[in-house]
Amino acid sequence: MNFELTEEQKALKKVTSEICKSFTDEYWRKIEKEHRFPQEFWDACAEAGLLGVMISEEYGGSGLNITEAVIILMEVAKSAAGMDGASALHLSIFGANPLFYHGTKEQCQKYLPDVASGKLHVCFGVTEPNAGTDTSRITTYAVKKGNKYIINGHKVFITKAQKADRILLLTRTTPYDEVKKKTDGMTLFFAPMDRSAITIREIEKMGRNGIDTNELFIENLEVDEFDRIGEEGKGFYYLLDGLNPERLLIAAEAIGMGYGAIERACQYARERVVFGRPIGQNQGVQFPLADAYSQLRAAEALLFQGCWLYENGKPCGAEANMAKLRASEAGFYAVDAAFQTFGGYAYAREYNIERIYRQIRLTRIAPITNEMVKNFIAEKVLGLPRSY
Repeated sequence: MNFELTEEQKALKKVTSEICKSFTDEYWRKIEKEHRFPQEFWDACAEAGLLGVMISEEYGGSGLNITEAVIILMEVAKSAAGMDGASALHLSIFGANPLFYHGTKEQCQKYLPDVASGKLHVCFGVTEPNAGTDTSRITTYAVKKGNKYIINGHKVFITKAQKADRILLLTRTTPYDEVKKKTDGMTLFFAPMDRSAITIREIEKMGRNGIDTNELFIENLEVDEFDRIGEEGKGFYYLLDGLNPERLLIAAEAIGMGYGAIERACQYARERVVFGRPIGQNQGVQFPLADAYSQLRAAEALLFQGCWLYENGKPCGAEANMAKLRASEAGFYAVDAAFQTFGGYAYAREYNIERIYRQIRLTRIAPITNEMVKNFIAEKVLGLPRSY
């Protein structure tokens, strides 16, 4: 492994950083206050080609890989954008992976250029209220009638559904009780977000309010057979191609927010004078920040190892999950240390630490809780008995 960025990667990082500098704390505070999608930021990123970084040049993308996606999202999360900016881009960067790897050429030609350009917004429809992490227990059902599927069901925690034009929708096409293996019998669709058949109810939440999170009620949604991804009944396995990249991207976002918080705290600690000296001169302020920074660097090393394994076609499930675990914990510790550095001013919205503080907590529970990650490590890496 070579940890030195290529010239292309350095240029990509610089472009991302310059775009982010154009969108100030004031902009992002307003986005959150108004619960408004950051369209101006999205347009700037789309124009720079950041959305299609993992889509091949054949379909209008840059043809780069997960390392470049990680560089982009870490830089975005490090900036004033935090998760409002990173989550806006997140699904367009990796969400179309199952379509790219398992869709037909005709599907890719029809949809991927618009995903890469930012014209087509995508959301991910997997989680259900009564299934949670146990994806095999989903009950949203698709019935084939002629050359169409009729879908009925209920999804929850669907990010960006208000804005999305298409949804990667996982359904059952064979009942759970009729399959030999519980992950069989599920089918994946690149379905239209038909508002006449899908009722979208936004979930009020504590942070990342520039990006909506929703509950979906699906009633007789018609989906053309053309929009089925791969074979019927194998949707769960197609979905797996998006899981490891998602873990890596979430890790990058957590690390980025941690670095951004440390930068803010250090600047404040150099400038804030109490008892005749900068507070940054005190070890009680220095040590937590130094400790937090070292934890972020360690998590970053694990993250880039996971990227290297993914790009070289090697198993990376353990590393992707561990990177998500360590990054979310390190990011949370870093933001908390920064929050403490600001003291009472951390509670004031104008200093922006409280906004990042509310956002960083999400990385410890999404897209999977850290407790489930530990279950995975215990079973798959350490060989311990399955605990659930």
